Amino acid sequence: MLIVFKSAASGDLITFEKNAKEMLDVLGKDRNEGKGIITLAQLPAAITRLRQAIDEDAARHAAVPGEDVPVADGSVSFHQRAVPLLDMLERALKDAVPVTWGV
Repeated sequence: MLIVFKSAASGDLITFEKNAKEMLDVLGKDRNEGKGIITLAQLPAAITRLRQAIDEDAARHAAVPGEDVPVADGSVSFHQRAVPLLDMLERALKDAVPVTWGV
């Protein structure tokens, strides 16, 4: 199943449910809700939390040479998947609009 993040500040971000739920956990949102919103007031904290999780994951992968590049099985790390959402959140804050998600 796919989950789509939307904001008037950028194009839609389409993610696999498993990956979206992982990012929603980081943002402190209920991963089991089929839809939701990150309000303008919540954006600064959401950006901080997601940026910290991205940095921590990138640091873990940097400790293993060659790990930052997608491996032959096609797997992609959390920090690589989360950067587009971070970009969306930052654009939404700049344009003072919320970010929503849903199925």
